[in-house]
Amino acid sequence: MVPEPWARRAYPSTAGLAAWFLDLLNRIKELEAWTGDFAMPCTVWLTGFFNPQSFLTAIMQSMARKNEWPLDQMVLQCDVTKKNREEFRCPPREGAYIHGLFMEGARWDTQAGIITEAKLKDLTPPMPVMFIKAIPADKQDCRSVYSCPMYKTCQRGPTYVWTFNLKTKENPSKWVLAGVALLLQV
Repeated sequence: MVPEPWARRAYPSTAGLAAWFLDLLNRIKELEAWTGDFAMPCTVWLTGFFNPQSFLTAIMQSMARKNEWPLDQMVLQCDVTKKNREEFRCPPREGAYIHGLFMEGARWDTQAGIITEAKLKDLTPPMPVMFIKAIPADKQDCRSVYSCPMYKTCQRGPTYVWTFNLKTKENPSKWVLAGVALLLQV
């Protein structure tokens, strides 16, 4: 188990000590890469942040300043790509590509570009890279989407991070009843 004094000062995690320590080393490696060249990576490992909400808010703030839009009237738009992180060579001009997320309660159909039924024995399939950008709230397309909550761990509630609209052909209530959510770590 992770010692209680460490757990109190660290990020939320349900992992045992060995997995937690490997995750900590990966987080340090990711941050060292950022501070080494001070450039936005091609894809951002959102899980590696102690406070991922701050990074997502920064995406909105940069677009708000650039376009002189009121921050309180902006939302994040999420487009799930068909690519893995290794296929990206540079970051986007606006927003960010993020990776390292998992879906619980369903899975992402990469070919169709929608949420679909989970496969047996695949409880938390990984998500492809997601493109996150800020747009004015009145330009948001809310048709055929499920407002999918994202959590830091499978322990919901206090680990809530954000909500992204993901495309679906099903009634969104189906995914609500299935408890579908995005997770930063499993």
